[in-house]
Amino acid sequence: MSPLVPRQAAPDPVDPGVRLGHVHLRTADIDRIRDFYVDVLGFDVISEFRDVPGWGTTGDLLFLSAGGYHHHFSFNTWKSRDGEPMPDGHTGLHHIAVAYPTRRALADAYRRLKAIDWPIRQAEAYPTHDALYVIDPDGNTLELMWDKPEADWPRTPEGHQALVFGEDLDLDELLTELD
Repeated sequence: MSPLVPRQAAPDPVDPGVRLGHVHLRTADIDRIRDFYVDVLGFDVISEFRDVPGWGTTGDLLFLSAGGYHHHFSFNTWKSRDGEPMPDGHTGLHHIAVAYPTRRALADAYRRLKAIDWPIRQAEAYPTHDALYVIDPDGNTLELMWDKPEADWPRTPEGHQALVFGEDLDLDELLTELD
């Protein structure tokens, strides 16, 4: 199957070195989200603040990182403390992809989740990457993923990235990365 619209370069393209730096999310409960992202997934706390004024109210702030970056995730409770997750049927964020540098690191993420019986919503082996989909305590979907080597990604005869569908990722086999 070919894409409906082939890849098109922008008339004035952005610098190819541009990357996404961090995600800032509203949360209902800083402590609950801290427990999941720090105690389960293993992100470091960069800074944490309580009762900080912002957006016409006060709230809590939490900044998390892997490897000392200023922050990969930030969370706040401004206008969301004790709030409900966004229901299905609304526009907004579909998921956040957390890219692990190795397949072994992805296996370690799965080990952490398995140790506390955290539900895995979906586990896919795509031609481009392996992925675990989980729901965080606020109802946000996380795609925990590892990119396969780009040279192995499927391409159309024209050289464009092909539309790819995954198959079930063998989670027991993934854990063998930790042996």
